[in-house]
Amino acid sequence: MLCVLSVTNVLAWAQDSTMTATTTTTSRSETNTWYAEPWVWVVGGAVFILLIVALVRGSGNSGNSSTASRTDKVTVTKSTEVE
Repeated sequence: MLCVLSVTNVLAWAQDSTMTATTTTTSRSETNTWYAEPWVWVVGGAVFILLIVALVRGSGNSGNSSTASRTDKVTVTKSTEVE
């Protein structure tokens, strides 16, 4: 038992106490904003184009008779009798 304690004591004193171990832990968190994603711009552009198309097409069918285009087909038949 004396030998085991002596070896343990020697090992304990043999360690260098001037050297300290430092552990550096770095954590990185990324926060992305919603407008930095490319799919948001694609969806937004598609919605914008559909809105513009709906507004342009809807203005032609507004129901106002002064601006609505109208095409009528007229057939004229003329007959003359000669005596």
